[in-house]
Amino acid sequence: MNNEATAARPMLLEIKHLCKYFPIRRGLLQRVIGDVRAVDDVSFHILEGETLGLVGESGCGKTTTGRCILRGIEPTAGEILYMRAPGDVVDVAKLDKATLAPLRRNLQMIFQDPYSSLNPRWTLLEIVGEPLLVNNIARGKDLEDRVADLLKRVGLRPEYMRRYPHAFSGGERQRIGIARALATRPRLVVADEPVSALDVSVRAQTLNLLQDLQAEFQLTYLFVSHDLSVVEHICDRVAVMYVGKLVEMAETEELYLNPRHPYTEALMSAVPKSDPDMKSDRITLEGEVPDPGNPPSGCYFHPRCRYVVARCKTEAPTLTEVSPGHFASCHRAHELHLRGVPA
Repeated sequence: MNNEATAARPMLLEIKHLCKYFPIRRGLLQRVIGDVRAVDDVSFHILEGETLGLVGESGCGKTTTGRCILRGIEPTAGEILYMRAPGDVVDVAKLDKATLAPLRRNLQMIFQDPYSSLNPRWTLLEIVGEPLLVNNIARGKDLEDRVADLLKRVGLRPEYMRRYPHAFSGGERQRIGIARALATRPRLVVADEPVSALDVSVRAQTLNLLQDLQAEFQLTYLFVSHDLSVVEHICDRVAVMYVGKLVEMAETEELYLNPRHPYTEALMSAVPKSDPDMKSDRITLEGEVPDPGNPPSGCYFHPRCRYVVARCKTEAPTLTEVSPGHFASCHRAHELHLRGVPA
């Protein structure tokens, strides 16, 4: 996405200082002795029609962030500003259930596991048609026609609507999940690792389908993934998380070619090279990922960082703009020359 295209798009969603803490309880009385900071002061925005990738190691808070945005789980603090219409912005985090209900049809999710996310006792008509029934969009023959149309759009035959999930492969089940997410014609879709559980042979097909549907339905994606090769293929911008915090964010090409945070550099070194003769120079991080219930002082990454200085151990960095549109949370972001992924 070039800068002119970015400037022309309105902001659909803005996250400000989002936090989600889970209490740590101990003892017979289950007293709270601390918190697991799953999402810790995260801020970013998503423009209408773009795909923002959210990446990081397992347990970094990616999925929790997505679920907080959709109010699948209640955020501890922060603002989730959603643009319902030009000039009409609402804080999703503060809405009560009655006000939130009609908004949910515009905010949908594609789940990671295509096996456990589908009710095995329901037919495809019931699975894909449920959002239409719940939101009073369609019933009877109209419901069947809409489900048939959705199945065709995701590459499945309409006559399959009478079948059950066990009759389909993993890739086909994920297509069913995609059809269900699109049933209410949402504006924002949170795709939580949508291809990680699929065979490599069908991943590209599913990604191409998501891109085609984005163009057809004018969708905006928050694409959660740990696979940097997939993120490079589908995302306009990428945000990197580490132990609940956002450590870097930039346009995809800029981030891959010119990372400004040592953690991002380590992630990029793990991206498979397209040239088999190219030497792999993998950066192996020492130590373990910090406990989000007892994070280290200063920069959370400093125990594993090979560029650490004394300041990193005592002073927490803030996410600052190091170049136009490129943000990094590192004290040495302006002086380090980090290695990216060769074009």
